This record gives sequence, C-alpha cells and structure tokens, in this order.
Amino acid sequence: MSRPNQDIAALMAAATAREDAGDAAAKDALFAALYDELHRLAQSHIRRTGGGLTISATTLLHEAYLDLSGRAAVAFPDRNRFLGYASRAMRGLIIDYVRHRGALKRGGELTFTSLEDHHAPPDGGSVDLERLGGALEELAAIDPQLAELVDLKFFCGFSLIEIADMRSVSERTVRRDWTKARTLLHQSLDES
Repeated sequence: MSRPNQDIAALMAAATAREDAGDAAAKDALFAALYDELHRLAQSHIRRTGGGLTISATTLLHEAYLDLSGRAAVAFPDRNRFLGYASRAMRGLIIDYVRHRGALKRGGELTFTSLEDHHAPPDGGSVDLERLGGALEELAAIDPQLAELVDLKFFCGFSLIEIADMRSVSERTVRRDWTKARTLLHQSLDES
C-alpha cells in the first residue's frame, strides 16, 4: 500500500473514530487530501447535467462537504466508498437545486448522457435528473449494492474492474450487477 493511501486511511479512521462525529481536524485534512478528486467528481456531475446548471463545481463540492461534515456516525471503510458517498451527496444537492429552481421557473429539465457508456438514452430523449434520482432511490430500497454500483460507475467514473477490486469480487459479477442495475433503472424511468 502506498504512503498517500495510508495517510488517507488514517485520516478516515480519525474522522469517523469518535462518537462525537469524529475529529474535526481529521475531517478537514481528509477533505484537503481528496480535494482534487472530489472537485473532479463535482465537475463530472455538472457535466452530466448537460450544462443546465448555474452552480459551479467548486460550490457543489463545498456544499457537499458541509453536508457530509454535519452528519454524525458516518463511517467509510475505504477511500472509494467515501468518494461514492460524496457523489451521492452531490447528486442529492443537484436534485434539490433543480427542484428549487424548477419551483421558481418551470421547464428546467436537464439532458443526461445515459446509463450506457457514452451512448444516447434508448429513446433518444433526455433523462430528467429528478426522475433519475427517484429511480436511484427506488433501486436503493430494492438493492443498496446495485444503487452503490451505479453511483460508483456512473457518477464517480470508476471502471468495472476497479469496482470489482474494491468489492473483492470478479469483474464478471460486477458486469452482471451493472446490467441488472441498468435494467432496473430503465424500467423505473420508463414507468415514471
């Protein structure tokens, strides 16, 4: 294990070890250590909305940090799970932002690329961020592991090989789960 990963693991342990929601200094240090990666993740979220947001990646990242740092009793077994959790927080903030903006000004749909890798949605149309968020919440209620897989692959940008390594399973298992997750999400989106 490389030295930076050891440092991040130690920071994660310190940030979540105490019952009083962890060491604040360790949380700040963890945020600083992962800032570039988290900023890349925020930029990815902004890009996936099709340019319809007026919020910057930096603002999204800082809002997500405030959201994450205010939560008690949240523990992360590793760096990738932390990034997945941060990605879900960012997605939730974007959905809240879109809902708020939609309440003020109707017709603010966003265009998403797809759950497929770099292909258009099957119906050739756009996927509303709120609908996708709802579909992911439904998927999380059915199978939290599949919902986490979607966050790691679609929102965090991890490859299936990286996710397989993270979960200590075969790539074939992750591919099968990815297909299942996409199918369930498409069904949910089609129903709504």
